[in-house]
Amino acid sequence: MNTEVIDRLVDKDPSLESSRPVLESMIPGTYCIHRSWGFGLISGFDDDRGMILIDFEDDERSSHAMDPVFCLDKLELLPETHILAQHRKNTEEIEKLAKKDSAELIIKILEQGNDGCMNARDIERILVYMLGAAKAKRWWTATKKVLVKDPRIAVPNKKSEPYVLRDDPVKPEQEILQDFFEEKRSYYKIVLAEKLYDLASEKEDLQADLPQVLSDLTVAILEAKNLSQADRLYGIWVRNNLARDVEEDVEKIEPTSASILKECEDDLPALADLMPAKFHGRFLDLVARTYPDNWKKIVLNLLQNTTVKFSGECAHFLIDREESKLLVSTLNKWLDEQSLKAPVLLWMLKFRNLSKFQDLLGEMINPRLLTAVFSAIDYESLKNATSRRIPLGEVLSDDRQLLSDILDKGTEENAKDLAQALMLNPGFEDLTKRSLLARFIKKFSSIQSLLDGESSSSSSASSPVEDTLIVSKESYDRKLADLDVLTKEKIPENSLAIETAREHGDLKENAEYHMAKDDQKVLLARQAELQGDLMRAKSTDFEDAPIDSIGIGSVVELKDLGSGEKIKYTILGAWDSDPENNILSYLTPLGQSILGKKVADEVQIDVEGNDQSLVVESVSRWVDLK
Repeated sequence: MNTEVIDRLVDKDPSLESSRPVLESMIPGTYCIHRSWGFGLISGFDDDRGMILIDFEDDERSSHAMDPVFCLDKLELLPETHILAQHRKNTEEIEKLAKKDSAELIIKILEQGNDGCMNARDIERILVYMLGAAKAKRWWTATKKVLVKDPRIAVPNKKSEPYVLRDDPVKPEQEILQDFFEEKRSYYKIVLAEKLYDLASEKEDLQADLPQVLSDLTVAILEAKNLSQADRLYGIWVRNNLARDVEEDVEKIEPTSASILKECEDDLPALADLMPAKFHGRFLDLVARTYPDNWKKIVLNLLQNTTVKFSGECAHFLIDREESKLLVSTLNKWLDEQSLKAPVLLWMLKFRNLSKFQDLLGEMINPRLLTAVFSAIDYESLKNATSRRIPLGEVLSDDRQLLSDILDKGTEENAKDLAQALMLNPGFEDLTKRSLLARFIKKFSSIQSLLDGESSSSSSASSPVEDTLIVSKESYDRKLADLDVLTKEKIPENSLAIETAREHGDLKENAEYHMAKDDQKVLLARQAELQGDLMRAKSTDFEDAPIDSIGIGSVVELKDLGSGEKIKYTILGAWDSDPENNILSYLTPLGQSILGKKVADEVQIDVEGNDQSLVVESVSRWVDLK
């Protein structure tokens, strides 16, 4: 902005004098980051309106006009030396650096921070603008592992602490060693010791300090009152890892891992659930060593009474020790007793197609298992006072093949009983129930009668219940997908647009705000409409269309008695109309007038105010002609 414009602004509001340097920096060619609009480039200045023009990368419109005074606390102006400005001007060079030397790129980013310091959130924000959200997340996850071993960068021990560019390079293990000896809190001492073990590729570097490290760790494990038994076991294993090169048998150093296990043997599942996932296999090895005569029973108890991850580890452990038959027989016993708990059921459903478990679990994925799943979901819903979705229900809903695989192994009577149980289960939302019931109906169309409250689904095909929409599975899925996009993408995007438009000032003359609010009304109305339609909808595959009369799912040939012209129509669901291909919804006037008619029956229809007489020449089923 030029001096004359700034002077006018300051004359109007003297408090802006302190902001003069920032206003002077708002010049074309300057890259910037707006709190709401994201990354952009100042492209010019509108003298008539007194506004800066910014081209935002995430906005298709160019030259977005913004009030410079209003932007003062919302717009971050980037100097030419900023890494993002360098990236936009030399994209290929910076992205090549990101591939070749990730630590060097982080150093360049840290140089932008205050005294070479920057927290992880600010680093991640820069990376997102540079690499895109998905790529930035993967790149940063990999780079953090590199930084841990780079002597030029001090990596924080806590998320709240910053990354720091060191004045003098220091070996990371030496810095962690110093932090270890200074740390008073027992748990963090264990965490630092594990980092020390991970970093010290050459144990000789620690040789002089290792005895003191082991001694301090042992004291922390024995004397700290704030450590849980799981923390102590974790600490013992970290200590043992460090001690392997200096002790003949680390398992004999007191306290031992077996001593912790025996102290907790009355509730081993609770101890197991508190262990980090990376130690699950080691925990089971410890169980087998500590209880050589009884370990199988203990592992099965852990399988049944721990979280999904630990249940899966127990299954792997039994199979690796050639106890597959024991695993399968126990699962079948629990299934017969209907005592399978949610974590085990969840593990069985999620990993049933894993090559290691496929042959073992294949026969168990049957209607009996689904009964157990519904029972577990019902129990979870009674315990769950929040609106949080139940994981078992999510797997059942999201895995499009699962229900089909289960129903393939049962009878129609099995399916009816299960469908009835699903309808009465409080653990599912209404839309999810309908989606799952549609999969039942696809396998056994007679289940439609459960929804209609009638004795058979064929009667609903020819005389649908008023206020119920008979729809095809394909059209139901399309509507469901439309609702999903609306709810998860379009409405949140509109809410963000409204909040962003608010920032432009006076709402009375804010055209963008009013447009966004108008869009909101349309989107919410559409959402309500879709939800209402889906609640009324009952999907079908038209397998039960009648043979001797016209119903939903019929292909009918009609003859105009006046002209002798013949025309063929397919009568399908409420949302399947395709007039160009002579596919009609049963709700259309013609569809309504011919439902229930038979061959040789006459039909009178109104065409633009004139009566037209038609006769039914033939009726066939659409599913037979596909």
